[in-house]
Amino acid sequence: FVEMLIKEILLKKMVTSILKKGGSNTDEAQIVANHLVLSNLSGHDSHGVGMLPIYIRLLKANLIMPNQQPELFKIDGSIMMFDGNRGFGQAVGKVAMEKAIKKCKSTGLVLMTIRNVHHLGRIGTYGEQSIAAGLISLHFVNVTDHPPVVCPYGGSDARFNTNPICLAMPGTKKQPQILLDMATSRIALGKTRLAFNKGQSLKEGLVIDHTGQPSTDPAVMAAYMFPDRIDNPPIGALTPLGDYKGFGLALFCELLGGMLSGGGTVQPEHPRKKSIINNMFTILIDPKKLIDLSWMHHEVEEIVKYCKASPPAEQGNPVLVAGDPERQANSERRASGIPLDDETWKQLLIAGESMGLSKEEMHVNN
Repeated sequence: FVEMLIKEILLKKMVTSILKKGGSNTDEAQIVANHLVLSNLSGHDSHGVGMLPIYIRLLKANLIMPNQQPELFKIDGSIMMFDGNRGFGQAVGKVAMEKAIKKCKSTGLVLMTIRNVHHLGRIGTYGEQSIAAGLISLHFVNVTDHPPVVCPYGGSDARFNTNPICLAMPGTKKQPQILLDMATSRIALGKTRLAFNKGQSLKEGLVIDHTGQPSTDPAVMAAYMFPDRIDNPPIGALTPLGDYKGFGLALFCELLGGMLSGGGTVQPEHPRKKSIINNMFTILIDPKKLIDLSWMHHEVEEIVKYCKASPPAEQGNPVLVAGDPERQANSERRASGIPLDDETWKQLLIAGESMGLSKEEMHVNN
């Protein structure tokens, strides 16, 4: 495969123009574009601009509804429950978080849920929103309306989805924020898309094939992402993170994110339209209601310093804490550009052209 470096500003303009052609207003198009490009900048290409061709396909099938607002259908004390009305998750989720953050500033604690919203994207983005407001947050997400892609520990076929978890802690003047954002599968589904586009094999232990046997071929997952390019291939599954531990966490994403939001779990009584619907269970905490902030900042700095003082197991690979890899990627990619393989770039151009846009209208000069 050929890899190119694309400047952040070009990608944002390109994605914004395509989304506006798809019916999003300017504000929504920019929010979604900024979210996708920030995912790439943070090193999470699985949740970056490569998702856009999938969104366009789902838009054309009326499975994403542009320009939706989060509908507050229940409020009870510190509990806020929203419905996303199948809107763009990046835009609807941002507004729901803003409302929950505002409430948490007065109450000190908020339990916020959002159901029936299209793909929320990189969940770390919502953790970053809470951190920017000086709040701690915990997020548990499940995926419905989509065929299962992850096998349970001890199982041989897919029964649930990648069900991400995010935990966010504000930083200090000396220590940047700590942000743990992870799928409960060993890898995100989008990483198999990237490997497939690049013609690369996967590492061992990440996927199983349709017979339940270990595989390194990303094509066993490709049908989920490219139903128009692959004709009824056998379908495999991703494996859970940490065996039974990841399976247990994924199950609780179903119970918290899916069940308690009112959106439902992935169990087969609920329809699957081959879209991506997320449900999210979020807890927001104002730490100053609990402890002295100067003491908290000292503890954050000292525990991280203590962890990082461990001698590296491998020369040149020091201990990193959650958030460090994203900061490193962001710094490098803002300076040099965002790496995209030629197949992903081609899919972006096709997506724009399918909406009636010329390369000039997508701000592409070549």
